[in-house]
Amino acid sequence: MKKPDRHLITSALPYANGPIHIGHLAGVYVPSDIYTRYLRIKGEDVISICGSDEHGVPITLKARKEGVTPQEIVDYYHALNKKSFEDFGIEFDIYSRTSNKIHYETASEFFSTLYNRGEFIEKSSEQYYDTEAECFLADRYIIGTCPHCGHNAAYGDQCENCGTSLSPTDLIKPRSTVSGTKPVMKETKHWYLPLDKYQGWLRKWILEDHKEWKTNVYGQCKSWLDHGLQPRAVSRDLDWGVPVPVSGAEGKVLYVWFDAPIGYISATRELTDDWEKYWKDPGTRMIHFIGKDNIVFHCIIFPAMLKAEGSYILPDNVPANEFLNLENDKISTSRNWAVWLHEYLEEFPGEQDVLRYTLCASAPETKDNDFTWKEFQARNNNELVAILGNFVNRTLILTGNYFDGEVPPLSGTDEYDREVLAEIGVLKDKVASALDAFRFREALKEAMNLARLGNKYLADTEPWIVIKNDREKVKTILNIALQITANLTIILDPFLPFSVKKLRECLNINVIQWDNAGRDDLLSPGHKINKPGLLFRKIEDEEVEKQVNKLMETKKQNEEAPKEAEPVKENIAFDDFTKMDIRTATIIDATRVPKTKKLLELTLDTGIDRRTVVAGIAEYFDPSTIKGKKITVLVNLEPRKIKGIISQGMILMAEEDDGNLVFISPTDETKNGSRIR
Repeated sequence: MKKPDRHLITSALPYANGPIHIGHLAGVYVPSDIYTRYLRIKGEDVISICGSDEHGVPITLKARKEGVTPQEIVDYYHALNKKSFEDFGIEFDIYSRTSNKIHYETASEFFSTLYNRGEFIEKSSEQYYDTEAECFLADRYIIGTCPHCGHNAAYGDQCENCGTSLSPTDLIKPRSTVSGTKPVMKETKHWYLPLDKYQGWLRKWILEDHKEWKTNVYGQCKSWLDHGLQPRAVSRDLDWGVPVPVSGAEGKVLYVWFDAPIGYISATRELTDDWEKYWKDPGTRMIHFIGKDNIVFHCIIFPAMLKAEGSYILPDNVPANEFLNLENDKISTSRNWAVWLHEYLEEFPGEQDVLRYTLCASAPETKDNDFTWKEFQARNNNELVAILGNFVNRTLILTGNYFDGEVPPLSGTDEYDREVLAEIGVLKDKVASALDAFRFREALKEAMNLARLGNKYLADTEPWIVIKNDREKVKTILNIALQITANLTIILDPFLPFSVKKLRECLNINVIQWDNAGRDDLLSPGHKINKPGLLFRKIEDEEVEKQVNKLMETKKQNEEAPKEAEPVKENIAFDDFTKMDIRTATIIDATRVPKTKKLLELTLDTGIDRRTVVAGIAEYFDPSTIKGKKITVLVNLEPRKIKGIISQGMILMAEEDDGNLVFISPTDETKNGSRIR
């Protein structure tokens, strides 16, 4: 493959309605920064682009809730997150924002180009409208009862209980989350990007031309393409965002999914007058770093937008990560179950690299992974302190003690010495190979193997003993140990920038380029090094316990927080109730529905027949434990196909305050088929 002339690295624009947490870092920003630093130390032409995503309904709702303007919300979180990234050593060439004038201009121009070419479908449709709040409702801001599993807090786009994708009109008894009132249908006009038009091109471009993409990325794209793409609205009714630049489109803005990725382009325009060189020259290699929730937008939708426009390059790779959990529980901003970056920097000042190291070492590269404070402590104490810090400290102290801080000459080598020196280059190549393939965990492991090599070499050669009888041999030993140390400043640079800077100061050297890694003459004999300082300190048990206790207190507060009783639904006529045929039944068999987390396929004896019902209860019940269970079931619900299975009815469940589900069960003596009146 031809070497690219330059690299354009983009990192997902964090949404400016909350601070950055470790899940964001592990999924996007640590790998992005590692890769960018790697390219820079190689001497490549590279720019790194990021910024705040500042439009959309969640920001308007947060502003309404707090009694401030949307601009005040995004101003606060943009400043907080920008500083957190800077303090953590995430080096973007620009950290822009989508509320900037240049972004409004860029997004408007992009839309207008596609509009003038007739790329959009214009159509009117009826959508839910909140008459009290006087606004159209995004799918996520409509809740109601799921028609599949009966969950009474399903969203307008998906039921999180059974996992079924929904449309707002599918919901039973829909209500607005903005005002709590029942929305009405109202006609509105919008513009749609016909993704189905690009279905064939995307299939070839992704499934044939990019088989080297990570399996999780490739698999998700294939799933979407196999299901068939549909036109997607690029505008919405809202007063916060980039106005649709079409006459008669007052009160409409660009949909945030269309608006946000254009933020990469506008940020580059803001950064440099040569922005087109990075976005339109085929010599540029573009890489998107994102989390798995953004795969579809960056691999299917944004490329379709760029293809429709016609003058832009397409991404070469999209190395998306999966999600990071925290102490065996999903990170949740609403429950405050997170480690916030700005709080970490306050509580562990000067120890950015410890978190960077831990998040890279346990990165969720192909599947969800877990962060625990105990692992954080172990990574620091057993690896950074005991391996890397120990080797560097011993090497520098011995050099100071035996040779007054001057690099001794290489005074003859034996076979073992030559093997160790040769291994430096081997490890450098392994690190490069892993980084080139976006395997950051592997790359970090191989980089640390260089420190392990140095530790073993000192332990095997024992210069503190040899010095008593053979000073010349100790010169060779410490020269080799110092060459390993100098090499560490190169191959660890992308991962541990703060520690490597300290190490360079100790060695009294400047930045050494990547191509020089593997050499055994980076430090010349007679070169004077400085007095060593500790790179890492041991993290004590009480520090970790404090953090764990902080999380446990958060969990306790969440559990003790008073739960608001769900309001009684609207009155119904007695005749409506009598239309429901609810009967007692027994579960004869239960199995998990393949490729789902929440669905069980139940075979029921209803006393009138044997039938299949699909229920979203797999997270609460093991199939083997509910066989023979007496239940109640709505038997005259219209059959629906769920994941290819015809479901004939709906079992009745009670939802407790903590979210657990409980069967509504008759006594064991009740015969199957008995009617509930």
